[in-house]
Amino acid sequence: MKIFTLVLVTRNSEILLGLKKRGLGEGKWNGFGGKVEFGETVIQAAMRELCEESGIVADECNLLQRGIITMDFANGEDSFEIHVFLCTNYKGEITETEEMKPQWFDIDHIPYDLMWSEARLWYPVFLSGPPFEASFTYDIEGHIINHAINQLP
Repeated sequence: MKIFTLVLVTRNSEILLGLKKRGLGEGKWNGFGGKVEFGETVIQAAMRELCEESGIVADECNLLQRGIITMDFANGEDSFEIHVFLCTNYKGEITETEEMKPQWFDIDHIPYDLMWSEARLWYPVFLSGPPFEASFTYDIEGHIINHAINQLP
């Protein structure tokens, strides 16, 4: 299983997303994150990726883990476990990087058609507040064939 992080930055009724400029997900809007590197904790990876992709710095106490998403693939690819964090307080200036072009979106106008297909299913749960767990299963062509999303107490 591959372990990833994803940080979603919010302010008032807006969410900061980044347009992926290269690599996996190129051309898609998403939060900021990536693979946990050897020797890193999940929270350390989340802080590093947020800074590398957006130019902003969040202390560990400003990242609240709100969800865990698992993804299973029929094509034999390793499963993903994605740790999803909320960030509402950060330092620094939001900056376009080689990898991402950040932009604020109104929460009521998130560009789901330009995001990964599962985003429209779990983002509303994330934004509603309580922690959640989600799982997605994809067929060989990358289409969702099964999913479950559960809010936690």
